Amino acid sequence: MTKSILEHIDSSQPQLSYAVELQNSVAKVGFDWDNTEGVISKVHEELNEVIDEIGIENNQQRLLDEIGDLLFVCSSLARHLHVDPQKAITHANQKFYRRFSQLEQLAVKNKLDIKQCSLDELDGLWDEVKRLEKQDNS
Repeated sequence: MTKSILEHIDSSQPQLSYAVELQNSVAKVGFDWDNTEGVISKVHEELNEVIDEIGIENNQQRLLDEIGDLLFVCSSLARHLHVDPQKAITHANQKFYRRFSQLEQLAVKNKLDIKQCSLDELDGLWDEVKRLEKQDNS
């Protein structure tokens, strides 16, 4: 049996990085999109496949498969745009943490218990945090 061109890739690395290395390897033999529009189309396709699986009873394995496909193609989009998806998710996690911490502080300042707030109230606080952040960056 012929060895795979993928065998050399270290599968113990962070999985988004591993996905990019898999994609880079197959791109070298022409198995890749020519442009970002093709990747974006695939992102939409994969998202629609996730949506199709939502609400079906006893469907966790299909959801796992489809969400995995969506994450994989999102890492491909990042690769096409020269963005390291591992750095991007780290940045997004840090930004979310910072903003939610600010939301908690804003709630305390407004004498609100976030556990008692409605989603609309929390969204309002979130929007205020983003507005303040944008104002500080201006």
